[in-house]
Amino acid sequence: MIKNQRTILKPSSLSGVGLHTGNPVTMTFKPAPENYGIKFKRIDIEGSPEIPADIDHVRDISRGTNLGLNNAEVHTVEHVLAAITGCQIDNIIVELDSNEPPVMDGSAKFYVDTLLDAGIVEQNAKREYLVVEELVHYHDEENNVDIAALPLKDDFRISLIIDFNNPALGVQHTGLFNLEKEFAKEFAPARTFCFLKEIEMLKEQGLGKGGDINNSIVIVDEDFDTSKFEEMKRKYNLGDEFFIGKTGILSDKELRFKNEPARHKLLDLLGDLALLGAPLQCQILAARPGHKANVEFTKMLRKLYMQNKLVKKFQVTKSGEAVFDIMSILEFMPHRYPFLMIDKIVELEIDKRVVGIKNVTINEPFFIGHFPSRPIMPGVLIVESMVQCGSVLLLHRIGDPKKKLVYFGGIEKVKFRKPVIPGDQLVMEMELVSFKRNIFKIVGKAYKNQLGGELACEGEFTAAVMDRENADK
Repeated sequence: MIKNQRTILKPSSLSGVGLHTGNPVTMTFKPAPENYGIKFKRIDIEGSPEIPADIDHVRDISRGTNLGLNNAEVHTVEHVLAAITGCQIDNIIVELDSNEPPVMDGSAKFYVDTLLDAGIVEQNAKREYLVVEELVHYHDEENNVDIAALPLKDDFRISLIIDFNNPALGVQHTGLFNLEKEFAKEFAPARTFCFLKEIEMLKEQGLGKGGDINNSIVIVDEDFDTSKFEEMKRKYNLGDEFFIGKTGILSDKELRFKNEPARHKLLDLLGDLALLGAPLQCQILAARPGHKANVEFTKMLRKLYMQNKLVKKFQVTKSGEAVFDIMSILEFMPHRYPFLMIDKIVELEIDKRVVGIKNVTINEPFFIGHFPSRPIMPGVLIVESMVQCGSVLLLHRIGDPKKKLVYFGGIEKVKFRKPVIPGDQLVMEMELVSFKRNIFKIVGKAYKNQLGGELACEGEFTAAVMDRENADK
């Protein structure tokens, strides 16, 4: 296993058209500093926004994996990400002058060649692997999909099987056991594929504009006969180079590998796993995967990765959950006296819930003027304590909470049940119930003195997570 992070030595470019948009594009790989990660940079948009290649920036997975940030998007990134991951590059800028990487021949081979031409160099920072220590399993009953990660000491492997119930494909399986030795030659050249019936669907959706017989393998569906195909050719102005053929592959196109479709599915999976944001140490077993399943599985791994980072950095309870004392909280919370309202975090489950403590003493500055003869904690500050507690949960969904801010934009169904007075301990439990892009909804309850005790306040809150450097824009 590679110990240090890696980037490329010099910029290197390639040009073509996007698979679905058909837009002409030049893509340039550029070196990036340590701990930068993988980011797509749209230089054709004002300000040249950068889109992080991580699970939180996935916008669409209907026909490939598409990423977005604000008004910037980049489509069909999985082959590029697979090439970067296959070359074991950690930090890189992928610069584009359009909204989709060039499809080239439908594989990752040209990307790998371009990266190798740029040269790969080692950096000083250590790689931070997600070491899978227990089974992680994703199952989709409706589509009969299973993906699992199993412990594997000091190594990474993928085994995959597909079955599309088509004579031209049959049941295919493949396995990658050594990225460095196998990826560039055995998997990067595997081209994308689709079924003939999907071409009509893609055309109707305005997709596949850059696809042709030279950059994709088209599997002929059993129900396509010559007359039906000729009608389709006329409708979509397909050239004479397209014909049914006898092999089950449109125009009898020769495969590069007997199991090329299975190898390409592994390529797609490897690219989608890059959205984890960290290299893996485990064995992946996948049956009939697709982009939707890949992304859902990667979300599970991302949650495990972030939880493991917390356990390494902070104290842990007997149950293995992270605990932040006040000094740890000060590292990432932007608030300070007299508006820092939480003293301790006692439980944190990534993407699920957080439990925090606010110790209420007579020395609180607001008691000087808020009913001084009968001190009661202002309700608005109970709410502020709750949302600060909730912001801890949101900040730790990302790699570095010091670079983000949480802005609360909505408060609903808030009810105050019991007064909070000096000597009380406010125990706040906040749960994440939904999120879309960078907008989150949290529900919470604040109890007096113990979790599940007397209920002091409850409510629902909406918040946005933003980059600190762009928060005021």
